[in-house]
Amino acid sequence: MSNEQSIMEMPGVSENCLLWKNPAGAFPFEYNGIPAESGAYRTSAWIGTALSTSPVIDVVGPDAMAFLQSICVNDFTNLKYTGIRHAVICNEEGYILTDGVVIRLEEDRYRTYWLNPPIAYLASITDLDVHLEDFTGQEYFIQVQGEKSLEILEDAFQADLHDIMFAKHRTEDMDGRTVRIIRLGMSGNLAYEIHGPMADYAYVYDKVIESGRKFGAELQGLHTYNLFNHTEAGFPNINLHYPMPWRESGEGLNAWVDANPFAAVYNFARRLTGSMGEDAGWGFLVKFNHEFTGRAALEEAAKNPRRTPVTLEWNAEDVGKVFATRFMPGEEPCEDISVPTDAYLVDSFKDGRWIYRADKVLADGNEIGVSSGRIVSYNYNAMISLGFIDPAYAEEGRELTVVWGTPGTRQMDVRVKVARFPYNGDFVRNEDKDVEEIPHPAFA
Repeated sequence: MSNEQSIMEMPGVSENCLLWKNPAGAFPFEYNGIPAESGAYRTSAWIGTALSTSPVIDVVGPDAMAFLQSICVNDFTNLKYTGIRHAVICNEEGYILTDGVVIRLEEDRYRTYWLNPPIAYLASITDLDVHLEDFTGQEYFIQVQGEKSLEILEDAFQADLHDIMFAKHRTEDMDGRTVRIIRLGMSGNLAYEIHGPMADYAYVYDKVIESGRKFGAELQGLHTYNLFNHTEAGFPNINLHYPMPWRESGEGLNAWVDANPFAAVYNFARRLTGSMGEDAGWGFLVKFNHEFTGRAALEEAAKNPRRTPVTLEWNAEDVGKVFATRFMPGEEPCEDISVPTDAYLVDSFKDGRWIYRADKVLADGNEIGVSSGRIVSYNYNAMISLGFIDPAYAEEGRELTVVWGTPGTRQMDVRVKVARFPYNGDFVRNEDKDVEEIPHPAFA
């Protein structure tokens, strides 16, 4: 079925769905509501397919590794066939152009996720012996994230998967279909992704869903995926917590974005809201043992860090006062602070395809950082966001102020408190989880 068809013409799809123009098809906006979908990782797991929108680009050729070394902050020299890298590409000033995942498939073939469009532009101007192959829309992604994720997958595959360590991957057979299983996720606790050719998607998905039901898992739609677990788990995300500076990184990349609007949809016609107006880490990943774009700027920043990530917990009384302005006749209302997340799409390129929000963070009236990724955390009965602030103010319990309101609209101060980071720190992190605590399947 063509992606150009109306979402409402598709059988079994309600008006509560959002059509995403991607070869992988349409993705439901919600299933069982945000509270259930965002909380499932705590007791069972959530199952989602939102990542199927990812660009999938293979870097191929004798210089494939050298090319990745030249554009990413990461070191790929020791990447084995079962390992992955959380790759980060920066511009000359050290600002993140994009980040994603790289896995090594063959001697001279590396598969990348979420690194396009910067990787396509950089490949077009390199002198290295390398070319790109585009598999976008030909590979499905199914995320199974949460405490019961391993048990769900072992039931679906009827196989023991305990051997897959954090940030590792391998293939497993499912009734004659080859599936790649990656132990990685955004819930913060135990989590996996499974990948394979789109032709196998329906069969594999149905098997995973059937197993998920046995363990009380929830399906997760795009609405919940946008920000909720990312903010609670302390994972700043491209397209969600911040836009990428493609327009601000030289004429070459800017021209490439104009020529490829679909590949650059998140930033082609973005709109920035929040009190930062139009002015709007992953430091542990940076390896200074090789030359890469932005190295000098990052080395300078490492000497004197200007920002550190924290969780900001918003004062309930102040949030209530902001919301109350919408019910005071004769007064200008503030922007709606009740919406559960600030990441959303609009339908018209004229209005800005993807909405980003960033708000000023103040200490004693002085601007010391930015807040983004605000959510209503149903799991903790709180409103929280990620703050990127001066390290001098990052002490847990420190009270700061967020300015709520895009310039030109009514603005109000909201007290916030520096809280634990990550906010869902009451779980064992995926990288620290000993899956031997989980019984091996009886059929093993």
